[in-house]
Amino acid sequence: MRERARVSYPTLGWICRAPGRFIAFGFGSGLIRPASGTWGTLMAWILWRVAMPPSATPPSSMAVGLFLAFTFIYGCWVCHRVGKELGEPDHVGMVWDEVVAFWLVLWLSPATWTAQLAAFLLFRLFDIVKPPPIKWFDAHLKGGIGVMWDDLLAAVYALLCMAILVRLGVLQ
Repeated sequence: MRERARVSYPTLGWICRAPGRFIAFGFGSGLIRPASGTWGTLMAWILWRVAMPPSATPPSSMAVGLFLAFTFIYGCWVCHRVGKELGEPDHVGMVWDEVVAFWLVLWLSPATWTAQLAAFLLFRLFDIVKPPPIKWFDAHLKGGIGVMWDDLLAAVYALLCMAILVRLGVLQ
């Protein structure tokens, strides 16, 4: 029988009992309140900077693309599973969707601090405001794909804005 959370908000001990929970909760960053999505995005940025320092030779685009595709597909599965355990399909503490979506934004944005800060702010803006069609998908697409999809769309909005800012010469 699957273990159910007995508290209204999971604890670090609960998420650490299963690797999928730890991943879904963004390595624990989803437990930080308020604004768990922002903390998850910040965790994504920190992990990205550690894995991809600007001075290092970046891995091939194919390798990063495959990694991001894998983390998205895995996220759909793990968020669906953990959401069912919690009885909340899109629990506020599950921030793997922010992590993966923001990694996509960072991958396709300039590696400068200012560009990455702009990317962070734009991604959070679109993830919070949820302009169309993000809000529609957030309300109608359920399960793990629903958890992951709206953040992927927020990433697309952020990337469009980043492309404009880079093209205009505001960011490098």
